[in-house]
Amino acid sequence: MFTGAVPQWILNTNRKIDLSYNNFTSTGGVDDCQKSGLNLFASTSRINNSGVVSCLGNLNCPVEPLHSFYINCGGKEETINNITYEADPDKVGTSTFYRSTTHWAFSSSGIFLDDHTEEDVLVLENKQLSSSIGQIYSNARLSPSSLTYYAFCLHNATYSVSLHFTEIQFTDGKNYGSLGRRIFDVYIQGKLELKDFNIKDEAGGAGKPILKNFTANVSDGTLEIRLQWTGKGTTVIPMRGVYGPLISAISVFDPVYKPQSESRGGISAVAKVAIVAAAAFATFLLVVGILWWSGCLRRRSTLERYLKGIELQTGSFTLRQIKDATNNFDAANKVGEGGFGPVYKGILADGKEIAVKQLSARSNQGNREFVTEIGMISAVQHPHLVKLYGCCIEGNQLMLIYEYLENNSLARALFGPEEFQLTLDWPTRRKICIGIARGLAYLHEESRLKIVHRDIKATNVLLDKNLDPKISDFGLAKLDEEDNTHISTRIAGT
Repeated sequence: MFTGAVPQWILNTNRKIDLSYNNFTSTGGVDDCQKSGLNLFASTSRINNSGVVSCLGNLNCPVEPLHSFYINCGGKEETINNITYEADPDKVGTSTFYRSTTHWAFSSSGIFLDDHTEEDVLVLENKQLSSSIGQIYSNARLSPSSLTYYAFCLHNATYSVSLHFTEIQFTDGKNYGSLGRRIFDVYIQGKLELKDFNIKDEAGGAGKPILKNFTANVSDGTLEIRLQWTGKGTTVIPMRGVYGPLISAISVFDPVYKPQSESRGGISAVAKVAIVAAAAFATFLLVVGILWWSGCLRRRSTLERYLKGIELQTGSFTLRQIKDATNNFDAANKVGEGGFGPVYKGILADGKEIAVKQLSARSNQGNREFVTEIGMISAVQHPHLVKLYGCCIEGNQLMLIYEYLENNSLARALFGPEEFQLTLDWPTRRKICIGIARGLAYLHEESRLKIVHRDIKATNVLLDKNLDPKISDFGLAKLDEEDNTHISTRIAGT
């Protein structure tokens, strides 16, 4: 947190010096994030990200802002499921800022003090894993202290951010290399999203991919993803130079954006616009008349009043996206029936699996409860709480879109039909109990909001592919803000 002007002797030196993340008022006229061995990324006071953007020089943003970007961290360009991950192979030196030829950059800070090598190894590759886990997971970028990826020229929207991790430096088993522990924090847009994150523990072993999903609001065209080592985990023993954050790939996209199809010739653009405008106006009048006659507009305005003033930290999905993902709510994709109504499994266009909770007409919970649940869940995130990706509010359709958990509910695993029951040994049951307790502890004590679930039962505990528990259904939870003096003890749910 240095202030004042950057000293001239530092600007004139050829030594490697890292001044990133400070509050200098001036960099002596230097308008580049990297000057010789000097890293000036985010080194000046930040006002609307000016402290970062100012050292990037000419951004050369395209006329149409970007709606997505994909990076194969530490690897070459790869195309997976029709998505191209940009190459990021440069073995940059210590405490360095690097700008890509497109519209992202990264800053790597720190040095490995104990590896006794002249040049730190900051790009890792494990070719033995590529065939079993996928190419983007067999390489990674490593940093001794802080690794920040920074994207610019983005469209202002709420983005889905997916961070891909695999521990490819440590091993499993009882050998020497299995003893290492890598622990770091993850910030997105300056907000702490993952505290003391351990890739190997979260994935259930070394060499196993794990995907962490978040949402991020972009209001000034820029997105910052920062991985920060805080001194925890392995340093010298058992291996040297193995601490610090590591990441395999980054996926960022606007789930609402639909690219415009290219012109196919035929009638002129002006004629097309006129035809579309006339058709749209006629359709608008027809739809408004029908909705007004049926009362849907009045219900919609009521819902909008409920939504007003709630700052949602989630994505917004269209009904078309959800229908495509669930094959128009095909019965074959129905995975359960909750307090809201049916729950369907779906697959988005980018391959992400989701669970869609649809508010049924028979449900006793109305619009107000629906909006309350959205506002509440969007404010809390924890490894043992079901992740909310977003919502769909369109016409009389009210839906919540969650992460999909492969092993359904704890109730089905224990008491469901025989073909769905799981064999849970005592260590697994103990892990599930402790996970539920950690989720509740977060709701009760650690969350900014104090949340009492009031309907904890086996059907409201879901299991992921590693049989880790996640608490679901906050629809009946009672918020207790810190300045309130009493908590309702009225029985809720079952």
